[in-house]
Amino acid sequence: MVKELLGHAHIGVTAGVYAHVRLRLQRQAIDTLGNALDGPANDEPARNDGYDPPPCGAIVR
Repeated sequence: MVKELLGHAHIGVTAGVYAHVRLRLQRQAIDTLGNALDGPANDEPARNDGYDPPPCGAIVR
């Protein structure tokens, strides 16, 4: 569909132009997830009511 919308004659042209963008976005997503999972430890004191807050949080854009 993208090939047709852009008027490229061959899908290889479309893939060659935009593949790096896709890989860059994948890397950013992986880095964001990794940072969220390895984020700073929760500084709240331990609770005894059985509630365990999430270990970290991340901004989703």
